[in-house]
Amino acid sequence: MAEPNLNSFSDFPEDVQFCILSFLSPTEIANFACTSKRYGPLCQSDSKLWHSLCDRRWGSKTQINKWGNGQISYKLLYKTLNKWENLIGFWRRCGQSQQKETVKPPSLVFFEWGSSFLSGWRVSPSQNAYSVIKSPFLWISISPEGEIVNYLDPEGQNKNNLFGELGYLDMDVVPVNVNFIGDSHFSVEENVNFAYRRSLSSGNLKGEDNGEDIVSVESGSPGSLPETFEIYQYYANRMSPGADRAIRRQRRREKEKQGKKRWETEHFLKIVDSSPTLDRPLQGLWKGICEDMKLEFYLVAYDEFGISCRRVGDLSERRSSSTPVFWTSDPTFVESPFPTEEEYIYDSRIHIQPPEAANLDWKFPLENDVVSRIMYINSSYDLVILGVEGASLNPWRVEGRVWQYKNGTFGYGFLRDHFIVDLKHIAKNGCLLDILDIAVDL
Repeated sequence: MAEPNLNSFSDFPEDVQFCILSFLSPTEIANFACTSKRYGPLCQSDSKLWHSLCDRRWGSKTQINKWGNGQISYKLLYKTLNKWENLIGFWRRCGQSQQKETVKPPSLVFFEWGSSFLSGWRVSPSQNAYSVIKSPFLWISISPEGEIVNYLDPEGQNKNNLFGELGYLDMDVVPVNVNFIGDSHFSVEENVNFAYRRSLSSGNLKGEDNGEDIVSVESGSPGSLPETFEIYQYYANRMSPGADRAIRRQRRREKEKQGKKRWETEHFLKIVDSSPTLDRPLQGLWKGICEDMKLEFYLVAYDEFGISCRRVGDLSERRSSSTPVFWTSDPTFVESPFPTEEEYIYDSRIHIQPPEAANLDWKFPLENDVVSRIMYINSSYDLVILGVEGASLNPWRVEGRVWQYKNGTFGYGFLRDHFIVDLKHIAKNGCLLDILDIAVDL
């Protein structure tokens, strides 16, 4: 009987070895490198192994050869993109904004892959039916030196330039730091030291008062990070002639930098469940024209207590947790055929249509006229709380319905009203729907 031909891993050609290793995780590669000295150099190959790892995971989403102008290591790129990948999708602003009146922070942000960067877009309702406005907000990438670079467009006006190639320094953008707090929370704060360090690197090292030299370090040199740089300058100025004047200048400069801030720190939370599923058909982000004839964004969430629907813009308000648009503790549907009373409740109401429907031959999609299921809901405006003075005992003041249509969308309404707010998807399969060209809308 012939013995089986057993080949070891080292017997395979090098390209086959790299192909096999590219299916492993970094931890598994590190463990494999410890099994033999000959495998150490193989597992450290940047241009082959780590390039294959990046290409296999993100090659279909971005152009990995363009990140950092192709001058950074693929091991660094893998480590960075592995962290940033979690940004892809929808995020909502949390907490009350502290911005100036001229700056309006976005309530909803959508991240997607660019050719050599991650782009964060403001997503806001338009005044054109169910269309949404997509404008620049945040640009995240890596410099050729391997440093993280983040730029923010405070007003969302640089649509054609912000997410292009490296032409952002001369535009009206703000350098920022993006700080990750776990996997579902990040903050965006202005990098107030960036402009000051740029002025130092240009050779402007003179004091503003009397032209005395101020001890400093060059931008980009070892120890020139913002914190280290300021500590060094502080103690160096204290030891230099005219230390008191230097300290006063430094304090005044710090106040000026704070006064010139264009962006106050904002926090954002990830919307993990932004799309419906078979088990949770109402879950996710939706858009609908409400009774004031304006397009609004809604977030429907399932939890252990039932279902709640809130406007996305309200989620950043102080008391937003107590003001859902509708809620229910019993997320079960009533299937057809429906009782005659339920058919009358639906047929006696009108669907809110966009303002341009009066001038155009515009009709709501016919498939929305076919109701597949009904759910009972409650209003947030007048809760029935027995024994509490002022609470309404009239169920018609608090009771409502969700009508799910054949196409998977739904509408909601309350018995006290005579209209239905129909909701549509904001995104599908990771892509925004009904995007309106900002130049056309504005």
